[in-house]
Amino acid sequence: MKSLLIFCVKTYIGIGLFFYFKKIEIKKHAPIPKGKPILFLGNHQNALLDPLIMAVTSGRYAHFLTRAQVFKKPLVGKILKALQLIPVYRVRDGWQNIKENNAIFSQCISLLNNNDAITIFPEGSHNLKRTVRPLSKGFTRIVLGVLEENPTSELLLIPVGLNYKAAAACPDQAMVFFGKPISASKYINDTKNEAIINLKTDVHCVLTELTTHIETDSYNNTLSKLESLNVNFLEPQKVNACIKSNFENCETQPKTRSNHLKSFFKMLLIVICFVPYLVWKKIAQPKIKEIEFTSTFRFALAITLVPFWLLLIALIVSLVFSGSSAVYFMVSALIIALLAVKL
Repeated sequence: MKSLLIFCVKTYIGIGLFFYFKKIEIKKHAPIPKGKPILFLGNHQNALLDPLIMAVTSGRYAHFLTRAQVFKKPLVGKILKALQLIPVYRVRDGWQNIKENNAIFSQCISLLNNNDAITIFPEGSHNLKRTVRPLSKGFTRIVLGVLEENPTSELLLIPVGLNYKAAAACPDQAMVFFGKPISASKYINDTKNEAIINLKTDVHCVLTELTTHIETDSYNNTLSKLESLNVNFLEPQKVNACIKSNFENCETQPKTRSNHLKSFFKMLLIVICFVPYLVWKKIAQPKIKEIEFTSTFRFALAITLVPFWLLLIALIVSLVFSGSSAVYFMVSALIIALLAVKL
């Protein structure tokens, strides 16, 4: 029953992402193994959309470490745990709660020793900046814990680079790179401190290759130059090469031309979904305090309120006219949505 629930949720989320993004492209270094323990390690830019995209594209029913704050309400906590989300506590949650992480890490070690998959965002927080921030050592505790309990473990660490063209925009485009697996066994002969340092260094190094990495000390100036060159942030290897060449070897894109047909269908979609649109513009969006949550809340409304609204309109149409008219309305609305997003 639990597997069926997760399958249904993943399918629904996948459909939602298809309608929300203009394009999501996935590139994998190799097929993701099914019968081995996997620790997915991704950069974290776009709040909830990062784990949602990884959940529907990784090919595994992974467990996700998620900040404990979202588990506060009992009902919400039960739902999230049923969907294989695991709470993890941060310093901001209070020092008294940090001890709870010991049980969480033990649970993760047990899952991996059972050949399950877990997803972690080792930067520890999200940020729209196009840079890979220093990694926390939480994931290293899990890796070393697995090796301590099972020195012959086939645990694989798979770095994942999530790249967005304009993360706060809608519709947006995304490129996800699943990097070359790193065998945890290579760290088994290191001392604990050496293993922690080497793990963090190796994963950070790979992540900086799978996504655009702009050094912090020159971030604003570098980003401004890249944007003026109109580089393609969906191709991080080329963007990083551009930065390393001091902007002398950069591949640029042609400027996007205004698409009047797209604008027409977008306006038509707003007219059809005027109530959800007003809820977003007048209620939800003004309450967002962190820009990183913009796409998360917009997507949440898109997959909850919009379908409900369209079904309500279809019901009214069926009552006033006919069932076939309601079907025509729903099909037309879906086509308009696709054209508004995909063109």
